[in-house]
Amino acid sequence: MDRLDSLADRIDALLDRLEPLLPARTAAIDWSDQVAARWVEGPRGGGFEPVAHRHPIRLDALQHIERARDAAERNTRQFLAGLPANNVLLSGARGTGKSSLIKALLNEYAAQGLRLVEVQPADLIALPRIIAALDGRPERFILFCDDLSFEADDPSYKALKAALDGSVAAPPDNLVIYATSNRRHLLPEYFSENEQARPVDGEIHPGEAVEEKISLSERFGLWLSFQPFDQNRYLDICALWVGRLHPAPAPDPEAWRADALRFARARGSRSGRVAWQFARDWVGARGLAPPGG
Repeated sequence: MDRLDSLADRIDALLDRLEPLLPARTAAIDWSDQVAARWVEGPRGGGFEPVAHRHPIRLDALQHIERARDAAERNTRQFLAGLPANNVLLSGARGTGKSSLIKALLNEYAAQGLRLVEVQPADLIALPRIIAALDGRPERFILFCDDLSFEADDPSYKALKAALDGSVAAPPDNLVIYATSNRRHLLPEYFSENEQARPVDGEIHPGEAVEEKISLSERFGLWLSFQPFDQNRYLDICALWVGRLHPAPAPDPEAWRADALRFARARGSRSGRVAWQFARDWVGARGLAPPGG
């Protein structure tokens, strides 16, 4: 009996070591009703976690990014129609609407079958399992990765390259990858790498390190760039959000313009995010003020 107990203990220990290596058990989720979910990794696998309260941002609230907005919306409509569509990389200045655009697309087209799965950059190593869990479903999925950047030896880097266009298996036609980043090429770039450039027939060819970094971003078929806002555009966005958050009638811009500029100077940035934060601060403070104060 002692030998059997010892053998049972050894089998239990072996199973504990093997279980994390087994395919993840994805959480049961009703995609006919659920619009957005997060992929959550754990020591014994990962699964989908429904998003109970998604951001309400709409496309008509995104100002001064019309070119990027229209291109992303057209690509998403192609995808929903079952037509050829591209994976999308949204890159550029912080706070200019990159992630808000993706959230707004979900709100606009969820009724037409669009669904979203958010994956943290650190969890991209699980992409093969995530894709396998969604393959063959009737819904159309955006796999959303926000604030993407890698170090050169990051294992998630190769997982994303393979998922985009580098595996012997074709990606499923019901899934596209939309990623945002402050870096156009997603990896840190160093001045020393330019020293590897070489002339060929009078043309400059980048070195291998630069080619490797470009190769990832090139696997996104659609690049959308976001530029910093100037003062006038920043104030336009402030006006939009003050008008939407403030009870009618909307206040005269002269009542908040100087405060908006001071708020931006204190933050060291004029962006859509800062405009949204200013509007919430300014309108909220007025709500606390006593009548006539």
